[in-house]
Amino acid sequence: MEVKVAVDAMGGDYAPAETVRGAVDAAVEFPQISIILVGKEEEIKRELISVKKEMENSSKPFPDDRISVVHATEVIDMGEVPTLAIKEKKDSSLVVAMKLVRDGQADAIVSAGSTGAILVGGQLVVGRIKGVKRPALAPFLPTKKGMSLLIDCGANVDAKPENLVQFAQMGSIYYENVMGVKNPTVGIVNIGTEEEKGNKLVKETGPLLKECKGVNFIGSVEARDIPLNPSNVLVCEAFVGNVILKLFEGLAKTFLGMIKSALYKSAKTKIGGLLIKKSLKEQLKSFDTSSQGGAPLLGLKGLVVKAHGNSKAYEIRTAIYQCITFKENDISNKIKEAVNTNE
Repeated sequence: MEVKVAVDAMGGDYAPAETVRGAVDAAVEFPQISIILVGKEEEIKRELISVKKEMENSSKPFPDDRISVVHATEVIDMGEVPTLAIKEKKDSSLVVAMKLVRDGQADAIVSAGSTGAILVGGQLVVGRIKGVKRPALAPFLPTKKGMSLLIDCGANVDAKPENLVQFAQMGSIYYENVMGVKNPTVGIVNIGTEEEKGNKLVKETGPLLKECKGVNFIGSVEARDIPLNPSNVLVCEAFVGNVILKLFEGLAKTFLGMIKSALYKSAKTKIGGLLIKKSLKEQLKSFDTSSQGGAPLLGLKGLVVKAHGNSKAYEIRTAIYQCITFKENDISNKIKEAVNTNE
């Protein structure tokens, strides 16, 4: 099955160089992927020539037949007002790429650009699935026993109980199809596990999740338990979710720095570090949030994947890879069916 992915080549801190390299890496590794690089044509082609030269002695050929370029004259910067940027910069790389998804010329878009612009563009350009009140960003969090899906982490700061119920539905469908776990568990992030604890939103959402068909609700989850994988899907509104996500990212970098400092403290620790280097590297990699790809904006008619703003080639490649599973499992239509069945 061919999967066409439009890549916002100008979005992100290291665009277009790292974005183009990540896109090429994805096309090389995954033969079912076709890439449409959207942005300033001259800059993109310059990067493609550079990557092609580097691959001259590679055992894998450059995928010329599966990489194309669509010119866009404008770029949406991180500091711009999202709504105005989407409406006024109609020839921006982000908007043009989203239009390719809307018009069926691409199955998905991957962008490391402005989160706000991606959220607004996703709704205004790509469009919501009928019945979905609000789309939600859903990144995977690395935990002790595998992955937990955090939903929402940035799209809906002032969510209502019915929104959180839909997040649970969409998150369950996505987790089941991507991770292959039947009837995944769903927990709501709270300040305690007792039913009487929590704010108004959590207290009103809990009973609705209990009654929701297709949601395997297990109750409240405290933040301190999240790294232990208490639930496959973690439901919350965006303010809480974004704090959790940023804390995970910060802790991962901090622990990595502390461990490196400890290992290089003396000659003895350096020797010990060499002995455990391989095993330690594997463990630390499993807790690296950047290695999980991007966060899909669930609830839209087409797939929109938000990659980290500081994504390098590897993160872009991983975000593109996510698009394969999404299309192969027809996740958008499954969400549409689930939402409309439970209305």
